[in-house]
Amino acid sequence: MSTELVHYAVDDAVATITLDSPHNRNALSSALVQQLGDHLAAAAADDAVRAVLLTHTGGTFCAGADLSEASGGSPKDSTATLVALLKSLVALPKPVVARIDGHVRAGGLGLVGACDIVIAGPQTSYAFTEVRLGLAPAMISLTVLPRIAQRAASRYFLTGEKFDAATAERIGLVTVATDDTEATTAGVLDALRKGSPQGLRESKALTTVPVLRALDEDADRLADLSARLFASDEAREGMLSFLERRPPRWATPTPAEETP
Repeated sequence: MSTELVHYAVDDAVATITLDSPHNRNALSSALVQQLGDHLAAAAADDAVRAVLLTHTGGTFCAGADLSEASGGSPKDSTATLVALLKSLVALPKPVVARIDGHVRAGGLGLVGACDIVIAGPQTSYAFTEVRLGLAPAMISLTVLPRIAQRAASRYFLTGEKFDAATAERIGLVTVATDDTEATTAGVLDALRKGSPQGLRESKALTTVPVLRALDEDADRLADLSARLFASDEAREGMLSFLERRPPRWATPTPAEETP
């Protein structure tokens, strides 16, 4: 039996899906993506489920792609799998609420963008780290760019710098930053339970039009871009430097790091 990396439970009309892969900080391994997709399908098919809560164990919500798997398999297959997962979140006929109180990096931000309501706690931090690995946030831009301010996208896509929950709320990446994620989440879920299944389904569909349009129109082009970048020499160096915990060869030291 394969290891359970994603847990699923239904209680009081809410399906809770919990990422629990501590060995790689909930990275998007093939196993985790498969299990998450299976649980989303189960929630969609269950008439007793009114809403989905996506959350995590540990100090990281999702670290992005599992770089230990990046050298195996086809990059195009990996990107197609990720697109299918993101689309399943966006197109799910029930609202998806994310409760996050941990770090989110790279591909994990694609999951955030795909959720309908995102509640961020004080321990959260975010970064589009692809640029520092010789990559670009190609596939996740499909769910992120329709959500966030254009100027913010330019800054954080290009610099790869970290930002906090308050900044994420200000730029539109998360719905609310709060010190009490449990209470805030409980309030949101209580409100969703008052909605009818039809009302929730059709109201969500109105809000997801731009994201679904991006997924339908741009996924193939960005999949080609992502596959090309992952196969490049720069990306190989970037991923190797990450795994070896050293700066990539193109990185220049900041003034504070330079030896006098």
